[in-house]
Amino acid sequence: MNPPNSVEGKLIMKLYLVQHGKAAAKETDPLRPLTKEGRNDVQKVAEFIKPLSLCVDCLWHSGKTRAAQTADILATVVKSNKGTLQRQGLAPNDDVTTLKDEFSTAENDIMIVGHLPFLGKLASLLTGGCESADVVEFKQGGILCLNRSEDKKWHIGWMIIPELLTTVKQK
Repeated sequence: MNPPNSVEGKLIMKLYLVQHGKAAAKETDPLRPLTKEGRNDVQKVAEFIKPLSLCVDCLWHSGKTRAAQTADILATVVKSNKGTLQRQGLAPNDDVTTLKDEFSTAENDIMIVGHLPFLGKLASLLTGGCESADVVEFKQGGILCLNRSEDKKWHIGWMIIPELLTTVKQK
């Protein structure tokens, strides 16, 4: 079951855009795996969204280690009909227009774990009509939910970032 939305018109598709968690510096490890903090942040977000019982047709990642590790953590709480898959065209500087065209007719929910500036450009193109619109500021380990309604317009449904999920200490 996916969370309700307030978009006018019938909801056709949800697209979840996830920036990978914090990764090791290239100088420390050229593969740039998630750091302990990065894993913890993604796990925190995963636990937060678990009650939403998200279900997507597929959970795509770019193939880079940090994105694959982030996708694996999210896959523990997000049901994916086709599993977690590496997908070409999700690298930091890849063209976003191909996916825009693909998503204009898609009807199944998708989660993408990727990188900046790609995710920012995709979100801007879908919601603002222009890659450079800068409609959202992504945070490492955060998830942006975009909704596409029957009028083919995209709207921001919600966004969660690790910084919002700090533990509140009881007095």
